[in-house]
Amino acid sequence: MSPRGEMRVWLAQRATAAVLAVCVTVHLVTLIVAVHGGLSAAAILGRTRGSPGWMTFYAVFVVCAAIHAPLGLRTIAAEWLSWRGRAADAACTAFGIVVLVLGFRAVAAVTL
Repeated sequence: MSPRGEMRVWLAQRATAAVLAVCVTVHLVTLIVAVHGGLSAAAILGRTRGSPGWMTFYAVFVVCAAIHAPLGLRTIAAEWLSWRGRAADAACTAFGIVVLVLGFRAVAAVTL
């Protein structure tokens, strides 16, 4: 990959990390507050169903995870396994697609 391409990968990794940090914090704080407030899992799901806000929030969460995780795996594969090139990129891309598909299934289950 060209230096410019590597710079884009680096920027995407860092940008998605920043968004994920916010998403994880919001997710955990919301769950902790809800549970301490006496809500059950069923009650929490009852509040997320049909909510465009929560659907958008979790969709952003999933997209960022589907970008961030494969890029991290690509770096680990290169550094630890010396696995580089098209095969490594294809494997990491396939992993990202799996994360995306499964993540959107989870978003649908929680919000639709």
